[in-house]
Amino acid sequence: MSQLHKPTADSSVVRIMVLETDEPHPDTQSERGSFGQILHHHFAKAGAEHHPPLAVETNQVFVVTERGGRMPDKEELDGYDGLLITGSMYDAHGEDPWILELLALLKDLWRRKPDFHFTGVCFGHQLLARLLGGTVGPAPSGDWELGHCRIDLAPVGQRLFRTHDRHIHLHQMHQDQVSERPTPESAGGLLDRDAEVVCWGGSEHTPVQGLYIPNRLFTTQAHLAFDEDMVKRQIAMRVERGSIRDVEHADRASETAHLEHDGLEVAKAILRLFVYDDDGMDFAER
Repeated sequence: MSQLHKPTADSSVVRIMVLETDEPHPDTQSERGSFGQILHHHFAKAGAEHHPPLAVETNQVFVVTERGGRMPDKEELDGYDGLLITGSMYDAHGEDPWILELLALLKDLWRRKPDFHFTGVCFGHQLLARLLGGTVGPAPSGDWELGHCRIDLAPVGQRLFRTHDRHIHLHQMHQDQVSERPTPESAGGLLDRDAEVVCWGGSEHTPVQGLYIPNRLFTTQAHLAFDEDMVKRQIAMRVERGSIRDVEHADRASETAHLEHDGLEVAKAILRLFVYDDDGMDFAER
């Protein structure tokens, strides 16, 4: 389903294909729609604050073929400026047939469309790291990073988020993580020899909270569009399924669900990957 945040006369338009790799809690689905629809509205808000304003058009495709989804044809993505891969209960380091099929599609797009933009959240962050040869797996501690968490910004992160603060706060929902950033040597020819995949921030639990390649890639381990109800419901789902066994940790995380977070700033930074934002600050992705 395509959704359009209609532009003003002087707006640009960014077109993003959202590859949905999971479904939200049923109550969230009925109230706010799929993960792709939730992200569409979140990016529409971020686009309205771009300088100049951006309209954001998205299309959502549920790609988990074993649960009734489908993989988009290569031609379907030709009218888009980039894609966003959502979070998922699946392991990005897994060998599920649909994950391998998605990796093959991403590899073809990366090679065939040098101007295409790749973005990902949580599972999507990990899968894009895997695509480029990074290392993905469970956290060495074996525990989960949950709820409202602080992320310490590297200097490049401060530039990307246009802030002089040394940290941001976002909602987390993961056990797996990227433990080693991709390099040109690990990427199997997908990266130029002088390319650098930069980590923009980290936490004590997860040192690699996001990856950045100018004009090409932006990922975030944390969730940028979760609200209080979504956080509580997603945690409850994982406790019920037995994924999260430390119930006390889950309860403490749920108690942080109401706290304000910087998800809109992350969305604004992702849109700057597509179209430069001249907001008058000294920070720029040079």
